[in-house]
Amino acid sequence: MAAGVGSLLRECPLLLPQNREKSVYEGFVTAQGRDFHIRILLPSDLQLKNARIQCSWYLKKLLDGYQQILKQRLQHSSDLVSFMVELKTVLEVALKNTQEVHAPPSPHYYSGVIGDIETLGWNKVVFVDPGFSTIRLKAEDSCGREHLITLKLNPKYPTEPPDCLVDLPVQFSLSWIPESSLLSIHSQFLAALESLKEFWNALDEIDEKTWVLEPEKPTRSATMRRIAVGNNISINIEVDPRHPTMLPECYFLGADHVVNPLKVKLNSNIHLWDPELSLLQNLKEVLEIDFPSREALEKSDFSMDCGICYAYRLDGTIPDQVCDDPRCGQPFHQACLYEWLRGLPSSRQSFNVIFGECPYCNKPITLKMSMKKV
Repeated sequence: MAAGVGSLLRECPLLLPQNREKSVYEGFVTAQGRDFHIRILLPSDLQLKNARIQCSWYLKKLLDGYQQILKQRLQHSSDLVSFMVELKTVLEVALKNTQEVHAPPSPHYYSGVIGDIETLGWNKVVFVDPGFSTIRLKAEDSCGREHLITLKLNPKYPTEPPDCLVDLPVQFSLSWIPESSLLSIHSQFLAALESLKEFWNALDEIDEKTWVLEPEKPTRSATMRRIAVGNNISINIEVDPRHPTMLPECYFLGADHVVNPLKVKLNSNIHLWDPELSLLQNLKEVLEIDFPSREALEKSDFSMDCGICYAYRLDGTIPDQVCDDPRCGQPFHQACLYEWLRGLPSSRQSFNVIFGECPYCNKPITLKMSMKKV
């Protein structure tokens, strides 16, 4: 036993027995010049295979993924000394792998990235972080719109492609080979922008010439517009980025007595849709309406507050439920009207449809709840 303790002291001089029975050892195991706290509890028969190991949270984190190997070493090691040799070997491997994951990029990485930027042109760079791992580039489409692309580079760039963050309505698929560069990314980004030019032209015309109720501040990836048609009535369109001049998905919001005539016109005139005309012009022709002008009216003319909470925006939504009575026409948030009707004893519900009375005029009102809002 003395020989065993002597061998253990030579191998792990900072790991010492804590009792006479030598069933508890505590101290430190050293690897790559670093000490890690450890405590080993042996059973009464001192069998190593039934030992329990306690350690610091950091050592436990380092050895995460190596538990099965350590269990095998406990089973097959002849004594504590041989196990500690095995443990130090595993710990050396774990430390080496951790360092490789978090290792800073090589000087060649920095020189390569800077060379890429100089080839592309610093005038196209909007932002670079101190570690040259995040780069934001700008690009202008043929219509003069400026777009941004953010690149997240890893230390293996350019062998591995960067992650690209863009504000596009479609997925940006980067074609990449180890010889690729920031210039090739920028060129592919420009090509993607040009393929979406007609889509943005269509939505820009709508944003400039109509009152868009939602989204309040549309991004370049937004494909939906809710356009004011009149007081308490609007049309929700969903535009296909790849076919922006085709008939979009349309959904009317408002009282039935106002919405139904528009639905009839849409169905009757759908054959008039002309892909050669702009999206806005087609909507005017098919619906036989002129959308309220931004020059003649203010947005507040269409932004009526909810008749229950007296607010316009509620958790990002605007009033989209309207009393069908022509003499009332009061708008409500869907969530507000749902809670109101659910609290009335006279209301009744069938699946996701609630039948009740308008909070303003007491006339019958029906609310169909979308499942995501219930």
